[in-house]
Amino acid sequence: VGKSWRMDETYIRIRGEWRYLYRAVDKAGNTVDFLLRVRRDKAAARAYFEKAIDQNGEPETVTIDKSGSNLAALRAINAPREVPIKVRQKKYLNNIIEQDHRAIKRRTRPMLGFKSFRCARILLGGIEVMHMIVKGQLNDGGVGQTPAQRFYSLAR
Repeated sequence: VGKSWRMDETYIRIRGEWRYLYRAVDKAGNTVDFLLRVRRDKAAARAYFEKAIDQNGEPETVTIDKSGSNLAALRAINAPREVPIKVRQKKYLNNIIEQDHRAIKRRTRPMLGFKSFRCARILLGGIEVMHMIVKGQLNDGGVGQTPAQRFYSLAR
C-alpha cells in the first residue's frame, strides 16, 4: 500500500447494537487494513493504527475526519517517534474511504445485522478480502482466475 492513508470508521449492527468497523485505504484506493471494535474511543483507534502499521509499515500522512478519538490515538502514537506521522483533518479528502465503505455496506445491509460479534468479525473479514481481490490488490500469479476462483483458492 501507499504512504498516504485515508482512515475512517463505519457502523455495523450486531445484536441490535452499533459496533465500529475501522478501515483505511491509501491514496490509490487500496485497502490498508480493517478492524471491528465494540467501542469508538482512543483505545480502539490506537489498536487499529498499531495493527495497520505493524502489517503495512508507517505511513507518511494519515487523513482523518474530525473524530477526536482518532486524533488522540495518532498523537499518542506520534509521541515517542522522532519522525511523526503527519495528521490531516480534511473531510473532503476522505471521500475515497467513504466511497469504499459503500461496497461493504452493500453486502451487510441485506443481512439486517449479525447475531454475534464473532460471526460478524469472520464474515466481515471474508467480505473485505473479496473486496480487495475485486479491486486487484491480490494478484493471481498469472493463472488467470476469476475473483471468485481466487477467493476459493485462498479459502482452502
